Amino acid sequence: MTSRDAFGEPGKDSHWSHFPNGGTPGIDPPPFGTTGPLDPFLGDPNDPSGLLDDLDPVEPLSDEDRRDIAADLAELLEFEAALSPHDIRGIVVDCGDCGEQHFFSWALMSSNLRSLLGHGRTGVHEPAVEPNPEAYVTWDYARGFADALAAHHS
Repeated sequence: MTSRDAFGEPGKDSHWSHFPNGGTPGIDPPPFGTTGPLDPFLGDPNDPSGLLDDLDPVEPLSDEDRRDIAADLAELLEFEAALSPHDIRGIVVDCGDCGEQHFFSWALMSSNLRSLLGHGRTGVHEPAVEPNPEAYVTWDYARGFADALAAHHS
């Protein structure tokens, strides 16, 4: 595969070329788990993250937990299909740790659930920048909306 730069020009190095299966921006992004910003310290022997402790080992998920997370992921996709046409961008969660609301786009919440299934933990992410609270709903609201929509169509 020919690497491309950020403007799609062939023959120049691109951050897409660092992914094992390549990808063409906007056309065929790399497979799940390989997308995201390029590590600015990739290959740098002085990478400051080397000073950080390794993450604590993750306790394997039980079969029941795996089923629950897979069900949540399927439900999330249903919510997105039902609510996106109404300009709802994702889920809002009231955080018990900090007492603030956290806004998750459909894609970020899906990524978190997939990460839980694959690695037993979610990745660190930046908080939404000035989200419009009216564009996010709670999980219970999304479930009620999707259930009502399904009942209306049956």
